[in-house]
Amino acid sequence: MSTVATADLFSRAAPSPFHFNSSASLLRIERERAANLGEFLEALRSCPEESIFQHTIQTLQEHHYIREGFSNDFAHWAYTDCNEAGLAERLASLDVRAFTSISSLREQIVRIVEEYIRLNPASRDRNALKPFYFCSSQSVIIPTPFVAHSLGEFIEELKKVSVHSIHHHFIEARLRLKLVSNDFSMWLEKEIGLPKVAARLNRIDIYTLTLEDVRQQLIRILRSATA
Repeated sequence: MSTVATADLFSRAAPSPFHFNSSASLLRIERERAANLGEFLEALRSCPEESIFQHTIQTLQEHHYIREGFSNDFAHWAYTDCNEAGLAERLASLDVRAFTSISSLREQIVRIVEEYIRLNPASRDRNALKPFYFCSSQSVIIPTPFVAHSLGEFIEELKKVSVHSIHHHFIEARLRLKLVSNDFSMWLEKEIGLPKVAARLNRIDIYTLTLEDVRQQLIRILRSATA
């Protein structure tokens, strides 16, 4: 691609600009509670989809500040409060990018717990050190002053926004979009015409990277974009 064409790609105005937002979460305790794995399994089947999202994806904002440990609350509870390391490892291995809906993610979690209890029947009724309280959260959108009218501006604004904004658009948005994508990829594909770049962003590993690492990966991929 010529230098002129590349420059045009980064400076060309998008039909609709990208408005960076952030969000704050209001945590809500649901009615489901589990004192052992048997109760945990039943609660997994009946809890709201928002709870599945909260404990597997939403809490990545907290886990993103550490590079080690379990990536979701279910795995953490299984390990620390149930002393079931094998179950914790299986739950921690879940990659939300492999699912296209919260319902399919729930089904896989249920299958993992069912299989573990079948192979380890004594674990079903053994009381945990602490109960697991199922929660969900309601997001309050917080506008920011950062707006991008082109790919070049998008990269520059991405450097300035908080990690909370990145979490809002890149991770939390997956519930709104039924796990199929994220806000950044949707805008790049629809408004900039870069479906391949959008797909590359979706493949960024949100488990082994901190949110700052995710920011740098986003910028690196976008800087190398070609039409």
